[in-house]
Amino acid sequence: MTYQRATFMFAGIMIILSVVLTQMVHPNFVYFTLFIGLNMMQFSISKFCPASWLFKRLGMKSDCEIKERSTT
Repeated sequence: MTYQRATFMFAGIMIILSVVLTQMVHPNFVYFTLFIGLNMMQFSISKFCPASWLFKRLGMKSDCEIKERSTT
């Protein structure tokens, strides 16, 4: 799995988790959902995402690196 796909997977899991927590635990967990959405908007502007940075540091490759290997 590439770090780009892992980042999308992580964001999706966090959104689902925050909605479940909002429904089952406390309505204020909606702010967690808002935080995730704001982080995704911030990424689209600045191209920096803490989750993707962490996945890269853990050694995950990018889509481009995987495509380069398959064509050589």
